[in-house]
Amino acid sequence: MIKTLKNENFEEIVSKGPVVIDFWAEWCGPCRMLAPTIDQLAEAYPAITFAKLNVDEYPEIASRYGVMSIPTLMFFKDGVLKDTSIGVVPKGVIEKKLELLQT
Repeated sequence: MIKTLKNENFEEIVSKGPVVIDFWAEWCGPCRMLAPTIDQLAEAYPAITFAKLNVDEYPEIASRYGVMSIPTLMFFKDGVLKDTSIGVVPKGVIEKKLELLQT
């Protein structure tokens, strides 16, 4: 299941274990293209928390992490940003980042 991030739960969710955050917006075509891949990966990697943050609803969080383009994926481990991916990328590229996140 993919969690929805808000100001109230962002820190709590990001601080626990491996987490992938999808920074997105409703109007973003590339975000919609990437969404099915994120859904598949969330199912394939149950030990990793997947979450989405709508940049239009929570621009302060996107700004804090320097998100300038969407979709942007950020890979956290125990609250520490480990890697970033910007734009629509192949599933295999994301999977390599997920494997590094689990080590």
